[in-house]
Amino acid sequence: MTILAVLLVAGMVGAPAAPRPTVALDETRISVDFKDADVLDIVRLMAELGSFQVVAHPGIACKLTLKLKEVPLDTAFDLTLKTCGLGYEESSGIYRIAPRATLTAEHAEARKLADEQKFNKPLKTRMYRLSYARAAEMAPLVKKFLSPRGEVIFDARTNTLIVTDIE
Repeated sequence: MTILAVLLVAGMVGAPAAPRPTVALDETRISVDFKDADVLDIVRLMAELGSFQVVAHPGIACKLTLKLKEVPLDTAFDLTLKTCGLGYEESSGIYRIAPRATLTAEHAEARKLADEQKFNKPLKTRMYRLSYARAAEMAPLVKKFLSPRGEVIFDARTNTLIVTDIE
């Protein structure tokens, strides 16, 4: 395996070894030439150049050949990940790299949990006595505005809507 890396980083050539200030990914330009390089090695190199941190999902394995000249770092980063079917999520300057399917499943699970927490509140029942409308006609209209756990019934004798829903 031959790896030839030529790095020309705008504004970073000759930078001291001391910690660098964080540089926006779209401001940094890189030129690279890799043949059959491991994607994680390329991502680690980009993280070093872009002054960001990376956490990789276990089991990522992909060999990549790429030749780029004066390309914005964020574009190179995105293309590198997409080529191997990977994606990322950023939190506090830390990029988590994982297969796209894994990230999608995690986001779907988080949405489902948030919905369950949102609707997992105690139910409250209220009665509304109507004067100028029929409860039987209003019940289907009110039902449209309730949560999935909500319920509306009516008492035609007293013209009352009985609405049960989360608080």
